[in-house]
Amino acid sequence: MRSDQRNTVRKILKVRALLSIDGSEPLVARTLDVGADGVCLVLDNPLPAGTVADLYFEIFHDGKLRPITSRAKVQNCILSNAGFKVGFQFLNLELASVTILSKYMH
Repeated sequence: MRSDQRNTVRKILKVRALLSIDGSEPLVARTLDVGADGVCLVLDNPLPAGTVADLYFEIFHDGKLRPITSRAKVQNCILSNAGFKVGFQFLNLELASVTILSKYMH
C-alpha cells in the first residue's frame, strides 16, 4: 500500500478550477483537496509530471469568494474512477493567495 508522500496538512475542497497550459484555452477541472503548497485536481485527461500551468480557483471563506491564482507544476498523475487525479505544486504563490489559504486551512 502506498503512503501519502506530502509533508503538509491537506483540507478537502471541492470547487471548480480553471487550468491553462502554455496560453491554451482553459481546461475545467474540479479540486479534491488543497494545502499550503499545492492542490489536487480531477481532470478528464492525464498530464505528464513537470507540466507547468496557470491555475485559478476560488475558496469561500469569511462569507466571500476568495480567488487563488498561481503557476503550478504537475507532481503526479494517477487514474481514478472519477478521472485523473493530478497533484500540483504551487509556484510563486502571491502573498494574497498565501494568506487566503492559511486562513482556510485553520
